[in-house]
Amino acid sequence: MSYQKANSFPCIRTLAALCVAAVVPLAPALAAEVTLQNKTLLAAFDANSGALTRLEDKSTHWVIERRPELGVSIRLHAPLPNRRDNFVLGVKQQAAEVRKISDNQLMLEWKNLVSEHGGVLPMTFRATVTLEGGALKFDGTLVNDSPLVVETVEYPYLGDLNPPARDTRIEVRTMWYGNLQSDEIYPAFRGEKGYWGVFSPMKTFDSYRSLFCLLQAPDRGLYVEMADPNQSYLLQFTFEQLPGLVDSVRNRVPEQDEIGGHPVRLEFRTTHFLFAPPHSTINLATVVVSAYQGGWHTGVDLYKKWRATWFKPPYTPSWIKDVNSWQQLQINSPEQDYRVPYTDLVKYGEDCAREGVKAIQLVGWNFDGQDGGDPVQDTDPGLGTWQQLHDAISRIQAMGVKIILFGKLNWADMTMPGYKRELYQYAAADPYGIPYEQGGYSYYTPTQLAGINNHRRAVMDFLSPGYRDLATREFQKLLALGASGWLFDENCHHGPVKYNFAPDHGYAPPGFIYAGDMPMAGELRAAADRIDRDFLFAGEGHQDWLMQAYPLSYFRIDYGSTPVARYIAPQAPLMVAVTGFDDRETLNLVLLDRYLISYEPYNFKGRLTDFPMTLTYGKKIDGLRRRYRVWLWDAEFRDTLGARVGADGGFRYSVFVTSAGKRAVVVVNQGREKITAKVQLPNPGQLTMATPEQPDARPTSGTLEIPPRSAAVVMEQ
Repeated sequence: MSYQKANSFPCIRTLAALCVAAVVPLAPALAAEVTLQNKTLLAAFDANSGALTRLEDKSTHWVIERRPELGVSIRLHAPLPNRRDNFVLGVKQQAAEVRKISDNQLMLEWKNLVSEHGGVLPMTFRATVTLEGGALKFDGTLVNDSPLVVETVEYPYLGDLNPPARDTRIEVRTMWYGNLQSDEIYPAFRGEKGYWGVFSPMKTFDSYRSLFCLLQAPDRGLYVEMADPNQSYLLQFTFEQLPGLVDSVRNRVPEQDEIGGHPVRLEFRTTHFLFAPPHSTINLATVVVSAYQGGWHTGVDLYKKWRATWFKPPYTPSWIKDVNSWQQLQINSPEQDYRVPYTDLVKYGEDCAREGVKAIQLVGWNFDGQDGGDPVQDTDPGLGTWQQLHDAISRIQAMGVKIILFGKLNWADMTMPGYKRELYQYAAADPYGIPYEQGGYSYYTPTQLAGINNHRRAVMDFLSPGYRDLATREFQKLLALGASGWLFDENCHHGPVKYNFAPDHGYAPPGFIYAGDMPMAGELRAAADRIDRDFLFAGEGHQDWLMQAYPLSYFRIDYGSTPVARYIAPQAPLMVAVTGFDDRETLNLVLLDRYLISYEPYNFKGRLTDFPMTLTYGKKIDGLRRRYRVWLWDAEFRDTLGARVGADGGFRYSVFVTSAGKRAVVVVNQGREKITAKVQLPNPGQLTMATPEQPDARPTSGTLEIPPRSAAVVMEQ
């Protein structure tokens, strides 16, 4: 997003006198269309209004935008001094120009925009639409010559998004926390905004979680991308079902084109949160729309292709690239339980060394324990001295067990003197000047579990150079302890904050707070590199672009999780929590999707010896992966692509392809009964199989008997 300041303008409070009164025109009658098309896509625009009136995937004959009379061009929100509800509705605008500038590109322009309550506004919105191969690229520029702030621009805008057929299900799929989430929009649509705050059911999906969304039907889809990996502002993928639902129990969408005299339609628009100041010019991030045939893999492949143009692979320490497992251990909380003194840590290191566990993620080591005292990275006197922790780390690492220190820098504990003394000045604030708060977490005692005495936390502004300097100084305290790495917990989010409106943070507000994540990571990485290039950066379930700074991602999964992060980055160190006392089901998924194991007995408050059944099976999983690492570790993860598996019970499978083109198929039986599974590979070579319990490879035809809660691997020789 680029800003270009214009000349000053009279005070915003004189707006009513400055605006030209206007009679809002009726929506124009349908006119001639200006069309872009090739063998893949057709997109048509109304020559008078500039609205997108038709969109068709010609390769599959999916008419995505079907009814021209429901086409929409743009929508803007420009609040007035005494009335925030002031929209510019595209259906009430005439385009100043709609023309083709080449065979595959057209230009649209709207001037002197008619607002709902502020008259005609001196604003211009220019757009170009480019058809390249199977993709439409929507670019836009807002010229705001008014005294108003334009908070949002919604463009492109589909006023009549249709399924491929009446009986076809569509779901929105977006990335978050290592998973490809699924939200149905047809034939059921559950509104995600409070019914009291909207006229019709609505869902939104934020770009700070996922730069793309898939509109996925069973055998085809629509890929929509915010083509700005730097994330200079928030974009939302917005869906609204109009006029509403047939019933509010099952959230069913009307099947007919009209209900109660109102047209039935699903609107889809991308909402750009620009907060464009008065007298400025802003270029919008490009929005890319592509139709594709196939399932979610095909849609994500479009993201992978674009990702390859900007993603910079991080330097990664060699030890984390090998098969390895960790233990996560918490030793203190805000309720001052002081469970494991620093001097007792060595025995946990001895456990790990004995069991072949390669690292301990140490939680709650810093002042006031986990989720207390942040962002301070001092040691806690209740646990011992700085020297005792330093020495314990040194002794454990001498055993071959790495120490990874858990830390948080995005919050400030508001109960601490340091917040009132200094940190308050870096807190993100809302448009009314009130600091945002993250509510903290509850630990152990009935009072805190009831949420009565939680440590509420201010949200620190990563865009502020002053705060980044302070955070780096705290981080240097962590570095001085001599550990092998750190895990930045909750680096995937900033609580309730999207924008900071507080002044005096070193830039002109508002600032999109997620745009500070990479600058913060860069300063912390530079501090670590001055001490140890191999110091590992890890984070919690962070967004894919942050993998450039934090090469290890830790998160939690369940049986329904879709391994999209693994599909995008087959060799990235991705780690998941294993907490059950006989947690074969999670460990099977670890094998299935090539994850690292984080052993967490008693919710990461116990010792490895507390769950011997889980530890025993986990060691068998890792042993199998070490023995057959060519097929299970160094190979490319393909999820279910490239093989077919059938079975007489519940199962899941995944496919790996080696650098030599040899394939492996992992089949897991999560049920309580033995199953017989048949693995089918196109043109297979000689096949062998192995299991965690019987790791010696033996020939197989591809037909497997898999015991309950177990797994088998078929490998092509």
